[in-house]
Amino acid sequence: PLPDHDMFVRATRDNLIRSQRAQSSYAYKERRTEFHVNPFGRLGTGGIEGWEVTPIEDGTVILKRLIERDGQRVTDGEVDRIKVRGEGRREGGRTRMDDVVAMLTFKMERRESVNGRDAIVIAFAPRPDADPETREGRIAKAFTGNVWVDEAAREVIRVEATAVDTISFGFGLIARLNEGSTVTLHRQPIEDGLWLPTSIRFAGEGRALLIRKLNVDQRIEWSEYRKVLNTGP
Repeated sequence: PLPDHDMFVRATRDNLIRSQRAQSSYAYKERRTEFHVNPFGRLGTGGIEGWEVTPIEDGTVILKRLIERDGQRVTDGEVDRIKVRGEGRREGGRTRMDDVVAMLTFKMERRESVNGRDAIVIAFAPRPDADPETREGRIAKAFTGNVWVDEAAREVIRVEATAVDTISFGFGLIARLNEGSTVTLHRQPIEDGLWLPTSIRFAGEGRALLIRKLNVDQRIEWSEYRKVLNTGP
């Protein structure tokens, strides 16, 4: 039999929250690849950028340094300083993770073997009457798909999601991604039972600045995690 639904989903959510908090203590390499389809219909790669990402100031700020462009090492690359968003919830409101969970319904479908380990496949879909409180909640409500969860570790291995509604950024003034856009996320254990994301891929069409047609097909990979800050449990 499949495990108890509510307990399993709750433990998986708690592990995701723990990993998100722990990730602010780690430096890592980030690689972004843009894909395109050539006139013959074959998928190829466009621009490739590699970044070195390091948290500073107790994890409240990250520094992103460009170290690679299209396979060539960059020695004097640009450096971006990015403020890490806090929970940002109003008093009595939901956290971002709780808001995502509140936007979706979950149903255990089956057990599968992934890399020789048992995984539970959970289907998710948006709640029609859900009212999101965060940006993450608004985005989550636009998707349906499946989550593969390591049964023993209660950790997400893979997410495959498809948009069933338009996704707007900046109230639709910056960009809009159309229904049918897809997202695929992969996670792996890094050290001491901690799981972190290793890749994500976005693909879809839409509009940028209301008028320009937008085609997105991008993969982001994260590797070489190493702990550099001690931010507590």
